[in-house]
Amino acid sequence: MTDLELAKAIAEAAGKLLLELRGTNLFSGKALGKAGDRVANAFIMEALAENRPDDAVLSEEERDNPSRLQAERVWIVDPLDGTREYAEGRDDWAVHVGLAINGVAKIGAVALPASGVVMLSEPQDVKQSPEKLRMLVSRSRPAKEALDVAEALGAELVPIGSAGAKAMAILRGDADIYLHTGGQYEWDNCAPAAVALAAGLHASRVDGTDLVYNNADPYLPDLLICKKELAPHVFQKLSACRPVE
Repeated sequence: MTDLELAKAIAEAAGKLLLELRGTNLFSGKALGKAGDRVANAFIMEALAENRPDDAVLSEEERDNPSRLQAERVWIVDPLDGTREYAEGRDDWAVHVGLAINGVAKIGAVALPASGVVMLSEPQDVKQSPEKLRMLVSRSRPAKEALDVAEALGAELVPIGSAGAKAMAILRGDADIYLHTGGQYEWDNCAPAAVALAAGLHASRVDGTDLVYNNADPYLPDLLICKKELAPHVFQKLSACRPVE
């Protein structure tokens, strides 16, 4: 299998496992979330070890191995993005399987298991933005910067759970801008960024710099994903609302 085929197969299978686990009704609440994290992570780690034994892996649910810093190819995965949404029986959660090569998000598969969809890092059409823009925000903790920019752009707020579900909403035509300043890690956005970039979208830090992966500290606190033509407007409004240092 190619790297993209492998990413898709792993993300899709992990999503099915998570749906089956939730469907057993043997766990609920936080216990369901913890079980989902462990089961999906164990599967993904085994699948990568079997199919790409020479590659490094950075997973949210795995103890970090510093040897990855010397690797050119690093799989960056979030076995269950949106644990709270998954545990609450919602649909807006995802599985992220990304591959960074020399620090660049090159391959990505984002599974939305509850919708039966896997979005891949390959060219695809993205719907045109409507006259009234739609800004994605956290359904529980919308960042002030996102709210300010949305107001400045006259954009409608669209609350969605997980980071992957938000990013994929743009590709699916359900939203136009994903501006995040509330703190993330590399596994939260590597696969979504790879998918967005392959589709021709803009994906960067909120100061316009590139997203760089496989850092010693995987904390990657901010993100902008949107249509390319919207990026200058978002940066302008963001600078006016809160100048980026």
